[in-house]
Amino acid sequence: AQLVASGGGLVQPGDSLRLSCAASGFAFHYYGIYWFRQAPGKDHEGVICINPTGESVVYEDSVKGRFTISRNNANNTSYLEMNSLKSEDTATYYCAAGPLYFRRDHFTWETMHYRGQGTQVTVSS
Repeated sequence: AQLVASGGGLVQPGDSLRLSCAASGFAFHYYGIYWFRQAPGKDHEGVICINPTGESVVYEDSVKGRFTISRNNANNTSYLEMNSLKSEDTATYYCAAGPLYFRRDHFTWETMHYRGQGTQVTVSS
């Protein structure tokens, strides 16, 4: 099983980025797809999730109204649309697959069934 995140880069505050997560080797359409991020010196934090039928849960209050998650079960891909980026969004972003949880304190990066490599997002002027 593999999850590969891509699309990161260096952007200025206020810019937008679209991250992609390409999955293979497992039943993508059965799983919730999560985006985590990890800032330097910090643990992975769950940001947002989308369930198999397209409903999303936002765990991080600071991204509400700015980040949108989507998925395409036909091509085993999830997307994270990030708008109005801020310096505090700087982190390595990872995608993962697991059961759907409605509360962030009910899961961790380590409890995800499948975990992928990250893509760096740097927001700086």
